[in-house]
Amino acid sequence: MTFDGGASNAGAQRILDTLAAHDVPATFFLTGRFAQTYPGLSRTIGSRYPVGNHSQSHPDLTTLSRAAAVDEIRAGRASIKQYAGVESRPLFRFPFGARNATVIGLVNDECYVAYRWTVDTLGWKGTSGGMSAATVHDRVLDSLQPGQIVLMHLGAHPQDGSTLDADALPRIIESIRARDYTFVTLTQ
Repeated sequence: MTFDGGASNAGAQRILDTLAAHDVPATFFLTGRFAQTYPGLSRTIGSRYPVGNHSQSHPDLTTLSRAAAVDEIRAGRASIKQYAGVESRPLFRFPFGARNATVIGLVNDECYVAYRWTVDTLGWKGTSGGMSAATVHDRVLDSLQPGQIVLMHLGAHPQDGSTLDADALPRIIESIRARDYTFVTLTQ
């Protein structure tokens, strides 16, 4: 289970509570801006889970100059270290999943390994985007396979305020365990 924090924190506490209640390890990718905006939450996440760099402000790195992309990577690392209290290396996730050979090389040069996902819950689309907690659950379970990396988000949809990933998480965990799968962090 991986969780990106780049916008709001609306579902974050429920996600943390659910992970703790079910004793599920996870990996988090925070933007530097998220860590700055929610320092207490970021420090809590950093004290419990591996935290990776999701850039400083979540731009599409493929659209930036080399220097600007490196600045985003380095600023994200510095903010995560300052506000979450942890080193984000070697975990990196490209904003929007957007990458090319150039930005992959830049990330690697900064001593990061980039992680994508095998299934995006699409909970970030919210109810206004036609999603529900049930469809989020079904997306994960319909693609379940060994080594699966699930992408979820900590925040709410900006217009409708739905927190579908947080809503679906307890049932997802129960369903995955019912199929005899276990959970690990990316570092494991």
